[in-house]
Amino acid sequence: MMNSRIPINFSLSFPVQRYYRIGVSVFFFIQGLTFATWASRIPDIKSALHLSDAMLGAVLFALPVGQLTAMGLSGYLVSRFGSKNTLTVAACLYPAGLVLLGTVTSLWQLVAALFFFGICGNLSNISVNTQGVGVERLYRRSIMASFHGVWSLAGFTGGIISTFMVADHVPPFTHFCIVYAIGFLLMLSARKFMLPRDASAASKEKKKIFVKPDRYIITLGIIAFACMICEGTMFDWSGIYFEKVIHAPVELTRLGYVAFMFTMTAGRFAADWLITKFGVEPILKTSGVFILTGMLIATLFPTVTLATIGFLLVGIGTSSVVPMAYSLAGRSKNMLPGVALAAVSSIGFLGFLLGPPIIGFISEFTNLRFSFALVAILGLGTTIMAGRIRQ
Repeated sequence: MMNSRIPINFSLSFPVQRYYRIGVSVFFFIQGLTFATWASRIPDIKSALHLSDAMLGAVLFALPVGQLTAMGLSGYLVSRFGSKNTLTVAACLYPAGLVLLGTVTSLWQLVAALFFFGICGNLSNISVNTQGVGVERLYRRSIMASFHGVWSLAGFTGGIISTFMVADHVPPFTHFCIVYAIGFLLMLSARKFMLPRDASAASKEKKKIFVKPDRYIITLGIIAFACMICEGTMFDWSGIYFEKVIHAPVELTRLGYVAFMFTMTAGRFAADWLITKFGVEPILKTSGVFILTGMLIATLFPTVTLATIGFLLVGIGTSSVVPMAYSLAGRSKNMLPGVALAAVSSIGFLGFLLGPPIIGFISEFTNLRFSFALVAILGLGTTIMAGRIRQ
């Protein structure tokens, strides 16, 4: 049985390290499953509340607002109480937010529930990534990308479950309660395998909780921003691009999104080996080139086949950037891991938040192909900034 009092600087045997890794992976799975479950039932919530497209777009903005609002709080709580305790609470609250969303009967209730859901999601995100950074230190090699791969895999699982739920006409509230129960049971089973203490706390480093981000953290944030603006574009606009630009048949309008998600998930499971073999900087530089190339192929050759190939390349390019940025942030010499992660996540998430509206705004005055070409250039920022990572 694992000893929860094992100090983090103790030379652990491989099996015990694996227990920690499996435990943290379970929490990444809970987070991915929860988000995918909500996303899959948005059309049902929209229909139940009789929302127009414009109203839905405005209401959904409450989710990222909640996430951004909680950035500073999440970093403080993780640094003050430890990622294990914070994540335990967050892993209960985040799926519970689904149940709350399933009970809404009015517009203001949905806004409030989404704001709460965003706060819990951010708390879960910062604490689980802090756990991931700690486990990665024990391995002394890159494993962060595989954790994010589990998140993506959970997204697929959530999508499959939702497909069956919708087909059987299971209402969102019942669906959300089932997922909450699954998440709660997974949390109970995995909690004992969580990393007991964070790296900085165990090594007794004296770092302030509130500190201005240095150039190292800002650079990582810009790298995450450049990647996540592309991710946000793929999530929100890939289907529309296939519909309006490529004029794909109805049954193929989601092909680009599926292609992107497939290679992003697969790439995350392969990224750790590549990072260990070639190093962080070459992989970051290559990632930006993949993003640029893939987006330009889809832009210059708007056919189903070539656009799908392009989106496959974008998935490869975006797969490892954010995990690497988080991993590097957790090694900051001047900031506590939770605070550093919150800072990088805040800057990066702005890209995810601003990307889709920027695409829509630019396409109104030009066209969607031009918007995608601009995002391709922004994605190259990963390559440009990779050589500036100095601590």
